[in-house]
Amino acid sequence: MRILGISAYYHDSAAALVEDGEVIAAAQEERFSRKKHDSRFPHRAIRWCLESSATRPGDLDLIAFYDKPFLKFERLLETYLAFAPRGFDSFRQALPLWIKEKLFQRRLLAQELGQLDDNVDWERRLLFSEHHLSHAASAFFPSPFERAAILTMDGVGEWTTTSLALGDGRDLKVIREIHFPHSLGLLYSAFTYYTGFKVNSGEYKVMGLAPYGDPRFANAIRESLIDVKEDGSFRLNLEYFEYCTGLTMTNGRLTSCSAARRASPTRRLPSGRWILQHRSRR
Repeated sequence: MRILGISAYYHDSAAALVEDGEVIAAAQEERFSRKKHDSRFPHRAIRWCLESSATRPGDLDLIAFYDKPFLKFERLLETYLAFAPRGFDSFRQALPLWIKEKLFQRRLLAQELGQLDDNVDWERRLLFSEHHLSHAASAFFPSPFERAAILTMDGVGEWTTTSLALGDGRDLKVIREIHFPHSLGLLYSAFTYYTGFKVNSGEYKVMGLAPYGDPRFANAIRESLIDVKEDGSFRLNLEYFEYCTGLTMTNGRLTSCSAARRASPTRRLPSGRWILQHRSRR
């Protein structure tokens, strides 16, 4: 059984080839295109996986795509409806792309795969996995463990931003979820954006800078931006963020909460929120 896994059209597109449950080849498209975070269909990565394993396109039994576009479109529509009329500009820009390409991703993927071999019925072999289930599977199945709990936290998949799954042998089941718009990944991306870096690109720079910093705003963040419950679940204070309907990750309110002048003290407001003196360094 040979299964080709594909990730594409968002960031860091890639391909992986699994044969009888073992990963025998995997590569990111950027390694061949030399374009950082290349999101295009991973033609070169797929060809490398096939050639390095002496696999012909017709030998592939299934093609697995990493998320479900229709569920993602459902989230997009429900979010805009929930916040309407706010976010119309963002909705106006996003909708044509979805109507033109993303809603018909099965057909688009089949067309791209046809460049490998146009005699194969690619649409019949295509399967779509939920985003967080894909993450959990990539961690559990190649691991040496027969049983495990898998915690997945990212920006957002279709609806899910954080999930807990249980793996047992060949069985993998997601048992708990936190849904959009409450997301630790998007909180991290919000600070990536706020500090002047590109979202879905510069997060690693923020991570690299973190050890050189002093976490003197950690209490302010916990006080104003995120409410962490005893069971580990959480909710974000959406007053500070624009990613649901806007064209930016944050709004002006975040300045009063998270940015500060060097060595300036924090003070508690009567409302119980924190405010810090600000001097922008973006």
